[in-house]
Amino acid sequence: MEVTPLASLSLTHVSYNPSDPLSYLCAWLALVPQTLCIIYVTLLYSSREIEILLMFAGQLACEAFNFALKRLIRQERPRVMNGKGYGMPSSHAQFMSYFAVSLGLFLLVRHRPPGGRTGGGGHGPQERVLGSLLVAGLAVAVAASRVYLSYHTPVQVGVGCAAGVGCAVAWFVVTGWLRREGWVDWTLETRLAGLGRWRDLLVEEDLPEGGWRRWMDRREEKKKSTIANGFDTDKGRKQR
Repeated sequence: MEVTPLASLSLTHVSYNPSDPLSYLCAWLALVPQTLCIIYVTLLYSSREIEILLMFAGQLACEAFNFALKRLIRQERPRVMNGKGYGMPSSHAQFMSYFAVSLGLFLLVRHRPPGGRTGGGGHGPQERVLGSLLVAGLAVAVAASRVYLSYHTPVQVGVGCAAGVGCAVAWFVVTGWLRREGWVDWTLETRLAGLGRWRDLLVEEDLPEGGWRRWMDRREEKKKSTIANGFDTDKGRKQR
């Protein structure tokens, strides 16, 4: 009886030095892109925001570009690492660079929440800058971890970062053109978009703040209703 040889699904397989705490941390950082993909899908399902869909589409296109570059350049990984596939450019570095730059461009350039302009709630300029810097720092940490774990050379990581930044800027320009020319609005008016409940509020509305305001208004209405019903009950008792 022949035994079928088994293969390893290496999507989350990371080699690290168990005696090195920093190596252990780098192994966890290697899982950040997979985590972000889960976050993308969760946000798409829960918010149905077209801006998130556009950003995720650009992220997938960036990954496809990395796939093509690796097979075009065909540069091996460092010899000390037996990782599968080619190493130039680093897909982790490219993924995180695209994400960090895309999010930064959105928060600092495209996002215009009313509270952020007036200072009366919402995400202010300082919060948006801080958020952009934190995500950029995470991208740097993930990229550096690939070198520390010997999955890539510094040059491979550098090229990956450059490719990710280039993809993010190019896609930001393209999506800006799509918005100006009315293609985004046209898409949202289609029957398919209506069935999916897709919308475009994120650019000009702070969704957490907007949801909070609606929640507070609902609580106020409930309190008023409770008070009114209480007065009616007391009045009815007095009449009886």
